[in-house]
Amino acid sequence: MSEGKRFPLSLDSLGKQSKSAQVATPQTATRNVALGTEQRARPASDQARPMSMVSDAVRQAMVGRVARQGVRDEKVLAAMLAVPRHLFLEPGLASQAYIDASLPIGHHQTISQPYIVARMIEVMRANRNGGLLNRVLEIGTGCGYQAAVLSRVATEVYSVERIKALHELARANLRPMRIPNIRLHYGDGMLGFPRVAPFDGIILAAAGMEVPQTLLEQLTIGGRLVAPVGARHQVLQLIERVGNDEWKTATLEDCHFVPLRPGTAG
Repeated sequence: MSEGKRFPLSLDSLGKQSKSAQVATPQTATRNVALGTEQRARPASDQARPMSMVSDAVRQAMVGRVARQGVRDEKVLAAMLAVPRHLFLEPGLASQAYIDASLPIGHHQTISQPYIVARMIEVMRANRNGGLLNRVLEIGTGCGYQAAVLSRVATEVYSVERIKALHELARANLRPMRIPNIRLHYGDGMLGFPRVAPFDGIILAAAGMEVPQTLLEQLTIGGRLVAPVGARHQVLQLIERVGNDEWKTATLEDCHFVPLRPGTAG
């Protein structure tokens, strides 16, 4: 996708978040899909404004903005265009699904902003194997959105979530989409997923002071791990495994994520 491509709508056309929609509660994509079907069945003049704001055109505008922010990987941009972000949010927040911001999903967690999702996946794909990703690990499933995007650029996606309610939420969100190559796991993400390692790529959706060595050891040689690192000031970090006991690190840009925590939470 070229930088000069024009899109039908700009993100400036989206409304600001209402004060009544500050906190998301658990939801399922099944309910959201049903709501969308009901809206589409009604005459255009009767359709509610929030559903018109989650149209394909607005999602296309989001992808155009991500491209203008510097993401160039065509496969990543196509994946972002294909996955309907609004289906992973509480219906009250669906009208804001395509703004460039993180949004609450409950349990003091957020769905990452579109740019950072695309950027992290693009960096992970820029490997020695021409972007080939046979097996990918995501730490922090959240509502399941990033796993759905990853499923379009990797052969197998394994995603670990430490909060039981969010693990169940992601399962509910992804179930109606019938994505065959995603495997969700409830557990301590800091331990990775050793029984199915190694991975060609690992993405962390939460920030620690450093990346656990356990995760680094679950990378293939040539594999890439992308993670936010830091406390108040966080940076996006790329770690590439270049040998059996050798990793190369690069700092990419500033970012902001929820903290990485050990253990599990019911």
